[in-house]
Amino acid sequence: MLLLAACSFLDKNDPKSGWSAERLYREAKEALDAGQYDLAIKHYETLEARYPYGSYAQQAQLEIAYAYYRQNEPASAVAAVDRFVKLHPNNASVEYAYYLKGLAYFNSDLGLFGKVAGQDRTERDPKSARDAFDAFKDLAQRFPDSKYTPDAIARMRYLINALASHEIHVARYYMKRGAYVAAVNRAQYALKNYPQAPAVEDALLILIQAYDALGMPELRNDTDRVLRKNFPDNAYVKDMVTRLDR
Repeated sequence: MLLLAACSFLDKNDPKSGWSAERLYREAKEALDAGQYDLAIKHYETLEARYPYGSYAQQAQLEIAYAYYRQNEPASAVAAVDRFVKLHPNNASVEYAYYLKGLAYFNSDLGLFGKVAGQDRTERDPKSARDAFDAFKDLAQRFPDSKYTPDAIARMRYLINALASHEIHVARYYMKRGAYVAAVNRAQYALKNYPQAPAVEDALLILIQAYDALGMPELRNDTDRVLRKNFPDNAYVKDMVTRLDR
């Protein structure tokens, strides 16, 4: 039965039918390095199907994820990473798998950072950015000493700033349309979830303007004091000081 199962993988018309696991892996790696991602994936999949229990098969599963990532297919890359982690949670390369998952989300063209000409940023879904942050955070928590962790943390900082800026952009969108309560909600969300982001300064300004428009002087004055204390060099603060000095 084992002999018949092995023979079922062989195709007399397929020049790869007699290749060993090492040969399949070598050919796949060469294709991957040459940027022939479709061919590399085919070789890796053939390797895994014919020799599913060896070390080459494990490495093939991870490199399939990398090939999808380089081919700009983030969903397939993430699925391949998740499969690898599930099957081999103790593999020496699992920390790289978490890092690769973060990169796949980070570079996704479908989310907040999509390069869609003429598209309003408020129409873009920041889900991929949040998923990237979660993947990098998972890496940093599980493998704090990993060589990939410093870069993951740097990307997390960038993502925090970008997500906060997205919230501010949406809040301004609501301000322009007179939806002051919605603007307050988005600005408060940015303050609560991204308190260290540079966009906090803009969030406070939006709150002052929105509370003014809503006729809520106490909240407006409280926010004004917070802005003055934390951002004394803000242009709005300097302008108000100048007016008081006149």
